[in-house]
Amino acid sequence: MKNILITILVFSTLIINLPAQTITRYTTAQAHSHNDYEQDRPFVEAYMQQFGSIEADLFLVNDSLYAAHNRSDIKPDRTFSKLYLEPILAQVKKNDGNIYPQKDLQLQLLIDFKTPAEETLAALVKLLQPYENIFVPKGTVKIVISGNTPSPETFDKYPSFIFFDGRPDVTYTADQLKRIGLISQAFQKYSRWNGEGDLPEKDKKSLNKVISQTHSQDKKIRFWATPDNIHTWKTMMSLQVDFLNTDKVIQMGDYLRTAPR
Repeated sequence: MKNILITILVFSTLIINLPAQTITRYTTAQAHSHNDYEQDRPFVEAYMQQFGSIEADLFLVNDSLYAAHNRSDIKPDRTFSKLYLEPILAQVKKNDGNIYPQKDLQLQLLIDFKTPAEETLAALVKLLQPYENIFVPKGTVKIVISGNTPSPETFDKYPSFIFFDGRPDVTYTADQLKRIGLISQAFQKYSRWNGEGDLPEKDKKSLNKVISQTHSQDKKIRFWATPDNIHTWKTMMSLQVDFLNTDKVIQMGDYLRTAPR
């Protein structure tokens, strides 16, 4: 009887410690278009590849929201509305309320604030509020705020369709964690690997630790500034990273659709 109880306890412990998310086959649903506004066709390139995540840096200037990497890059015709919101609304209308023709596919829109959180988020909420039915939890487009995010203590001030990009080293309350849509961190915090040869074993252990920690919270993880080549993408997949960071949208799309597993 004692041995049976020990076996049950060990088995239960193993179940508890299993990753919350196990990706058995990677598709473009796990691809993240980093700094998407720098693509030849912002939004369109990643959308046509059916990427699961798209990133846009955002500046608030004179009550208008612009997608740009630096303030000096801002151009009058490159507003957030024109590059992202309007194309999203068009696709949702075309697909009977869903972002993609396949009803089970979501699109995460990671919006990296480059201007102060409170006023930038107020402007964004005002812009998005009329369309809240297309956003998670009601719709299939997930808004996640990154960069200059507000303090976790204020998360509950914002509408339920606003989620936030968390950090692995921040401890969130249970209620705050509900508003975390993603966990992100710089790859260089764990490794200086350049994408050639094998990932050092020490670095792999560090990455596995933070990935397991994130999955134990039932959250997805992304690393920014990873090397951007096929060998790195394969390595990230072997580690069960949820979103594969890339600036090479077409190349990653082609790889994920055609590469042997």
